[in-house]
Amino acid sequence: MDLLLWGVLPYVSLTLLIAGTVWRARYDAFGRTSRSSQSHESRLLRIGSPLFHFGMLFVVLGHVVGLLIPMSWTDAVGLSDHAYHLLAVSTGAVAGVAAAAGIAVLVYRRFTVAAVRRATLKSDRLMYALLLGAMALGLTATVLNSTGRTGGYNYREGVSVWFRSLFTLQPDVHVMAGAPLAFRLHVLFGFALFALIPYSRLVHMFSAPLAYVFRPYVVYRRRDPAQLADRPQRRGWERVS
Repeated sequence: MDLLLWGVLPYVSLTLLIAGTVWRARYDAFGRTSRSSQSHESRLLRIGSPLFHFGMLFVVLGHVVGLLIPMSWTDAVGLSDHAYHLLAVSTGAVAGVAAAAGIAVLVYRRFTVAAVRRATLKSDRLMYALLLGAMALGLTATVLNSTGRTGGYNYREGVSVWFRSLFTLQPDVHVMAGAPLAFRLHVLFGFALFALIPYSRLVHMFSAPLAYVFRPYVVYRRRDPAQLADRPQRRGWERVS
């Protein structure tokens, strides 16, 4: 079971993520949107969306630093383990609470506004369940670890080591199997969420309109109403000199 969960499942999730993203880009390019429901209700959306998106941005950055940067690197620059832990907990707690509050507002809006509820798909319900579960488990693991209820477990010597071993195609399943239950459940929910991304509205994160940065300006010209009244009526576009 440990081999299946920590040695096989991560690669299955990654395969589903890459294959689904490529398929959506090739066959459903115009469907890779967030399917915005702003026209149905905007007040709650203006509150929940920024909280969730900015909170998640810092949550993801915190995970990248915590999982990919070894302890030896932070020790080499003079950052003690206590200072790192204090910084990670303080910033991670703020980002996590903001993201959790944002998703709570969005879920409340989704199921209390009739028009938004009617536009909800089954994939949306699953997405919200996985998001809420991953966030709740992540905050639980942080609180338990900070209060010493995980027996002094250091995820940088456990979960992080296992995660980096995935890139060498030699996953250290025994290290991950020894992690506290909250950490293991958090990782499982995270990989399930990764696998769902291409098949839900979350795929819009790969549709950033970068081309707009380099596109030429759209030029608008004012025309004399008298000239427009005198010209003959014709169909189609007219050449602008």
